[in-house]
Amino acid sequence: MTQPLYILLCSGEHEKVQMAAMMASVGAVSERPVEVFVSMNAMFAFEKGVDAGKRYQGGAFSTLLKEKKAPDAVMLFQQGKDLGDLKMWACSMALDVKGWELDRLEDGLFDGALGLTKFLSDAENGQFISL
Repeated sequence: MTQPLYILLCSGEHEKVQMAAMMASVGAVSERPVEVFVSMNAMFAFEKGVDAGKRYQGGAFSTLLKEKKAPDAVMLFQQGKDLGDLKMWACSMALDVKGWELDRLEDGLFDGALGLTKFLSDAENGQFISL
């Protein structure tokens, strides 16, 4: 069995969210189990009802991604879920701090809320990447 990939996504920077989405979706469609833990500023990129053009903040490369109409990161995560073994978890502490419930996040993306301790414990069995 292929080693699972665990991605810890805390940054809301467009370039990092985009890279996490690309790694997660490619891994998942390549028959690699992938788990993504979304926390802190990254949570804002998944807020339901926010226009894709305004969802992300970033540098010069973010501007290029938008100008060239690169696939939206949320769409890439969804494709990974639809076509492979991709699970996404919202950080329970970040939800509490923001005063958000899971229903504030994009529909169908998140498998639930999870604590960091559990995610890190699970990640001991795979490859870990933090963005």
